[in-house]
Amino acid sequence: MAVEFVGIDPDTDRDHCPTVWADPEAQEILLQGWKPDATTQAVCESTSPANGSVPDTEAIIRIPARMIPMIREACDAVERADVR
Repeated sequence: MAVEFVGIDPDTDRDHCPTVWADPEAQEILLQGWKPDATTQAVCESTSPANGSVPDTEAIIRIPARMIPMIREACDAVERADVR
């Protein structure tokens, strides 16, 4: 597994840090973010076309808009890995 660190929230306190990584081999982007509050979680679940609530193996996370350039960079790294 060749996970590449892409970036961390520039406004981080270094304790609670939204972070972006790319895994070109698996062609995946990994994100660390804040958990939504219960109300936001419920709204997301109720507006999703998926059946039921978010399973324990998945999560809804919040990422600040200031991290969009990092997410784009991670997308580019995965895309350069010869998308299947």
